[in-house]
Amino acid sequence: MKYRASVLTISDKGYAGQREDLSGPELERLLIEAGFTVVNREILPDERERVATALKELCDCKSVDLVLTTGGTGLSPRDITPEATSDVIERNVPGIPEAMRAESLKITDMAMLSSGIAGIRGRTLIINMPGSPKAARECFDIIRTVLNHAMETMTGRGGDCGVS
Repeated sequence: MKYRASVLTISDKGYAGQREDLSGPELERLLIEAGFTVVNREILPDERERVATALKELCDCKSVDLVLTTGGTGLSPRDITPEATSDVIERNVPGIPEAMRAESLKITDMAMLSSGIAGIRGRTLIINMPGSPKAARECFDIIRTVLNHAMETMTGRGGDCGVS
């Protein structure tokens, strides 16, 4: 069964048309390669309420199984993606960003500055990804192997994960 995914790019400059969004299309491509159906991709400004509202809409009304955000996870005063995500998730999934940071640290020390989180709202997994296409691709490669199992167990469409 194909799972439904959405990609949200969080970028003031991207939203204003001052910077081309490269990470959103890259994540969409990677999701399609991994067997997901991408039903939505959009760019939003770094505005906490607006991002939170979009996440709620995707989870509660659009019935997507996975939302990947890209951008807004750094230390800039306008980087609010993790905070907006925290506003809407019901359960935290700390292992995903921990794994992304741990593996990314093998590539660059800058990975320790990422504040991205992951969590569940209803039956939707939300993962904050980095804003650069290279970092987003590297982080997607880190989590790719667990996404199918996460979708199966979270949505209740998989088997019993306690059985060998």
